[in-house]
Parts: sequence; structure tokens; C-alpha cells
Amino acid sequence: MRLSARFLAFPALFIALSGCGGGSASLNPTTWFSSPGPKGVAVVPEGGFSQDLDGRFLVNQVTELKVLETSGGVILSTKGLPPRLGYWDADLVAQNDGKPVNGVLIYDFRISEPAQHTNTGIPQQREVYVGQFISDHALRDVRSIQVKGAGNTMSARR
Repeated sequence: MRLSARFLAFPALFIALSGCGGGSASLNPTTWFSSPGPKGVAVVPEGGFSQDLDGRFLVNQVTELKVLETSGGVILSTKGLPPRLGYWDADLVAQNDGKPVNGVLIYDFRISEPAQHTNTGIPQQREVYVGQFISDHALRDVRSIQVKGAGNTMSARR
């Protein structure tokens, strides 16, 4: 009887201790003879991941730039002219993390190309409008604002 009690006590103790975990001293017998394994390491490619890169193009021509005063800042209203119909996903992308360089705040007028070939159309059909709010705080050291396209750059003074 004594021998069978030992055989039953050992598995019961093993099962009870296997539920113990955490802390600096591991009481879980299933981890006593195994290594913790490699630590996770994040590998980031040089230049970032491809989905983080902006695949849009500069609009061919910036045709209009207006700075509209509003409470708390200004609205930058721009019009661009791509080479043909169907361009989409237009945006003004700030250079230098939106900080002015020598008093000049610079934006790129970026736009996505259509998936299929489209007709040229007339210029009025191809016009693309984009607006951007800029706060008074961001404009503190700004003397002028530039918007860049592939073929030209327009600027407005404050």
C-alpha cells in the first residue's frame, strides 16, 4: 500500500507543480530542462516597409494656389492638372515634417495614377482640387508657402 501511495503522489505532485508558473523561480517541471528560446527581434528594412512609402506621383502642373484665412489658421486651396483623366487620391504632403525651412513651408501635390489607360480630355475635366488646413501654431515662423508639382512650383506670401 505504501508503494502505491508513492506512485500516486509523484504524478499528483507533478501535475500540481506544472500549473505553477511566473515569477523568477520557475516551479513548472516541464520548463526545467528546456531553454527559453530566442527572443523576438524586429527587422526593419533600410528605407522602411514598402507599404509605408508613398507611391503617388507629383501632379504635372499646379495651376492655382490660394491661402484662405480662417479662425485658428489658414486653408491652403490648390488646383492641379494631371496629364489625363482618372487621376485620384490627391493630397498635399508636407516636406520636412511640416516645419518651415528658412521661413518657407513646402508641400508636394501628390496624386495617384489611374489603373487603366484613360483619355486626355479637356483641361477643365482633368482639374483636381486639394485643400489643407494649417494652424496658426504651425505658421508661426512661416513667411511663404510653396506647393510643388512635377512641372512647376507655386508660392504664396503671408
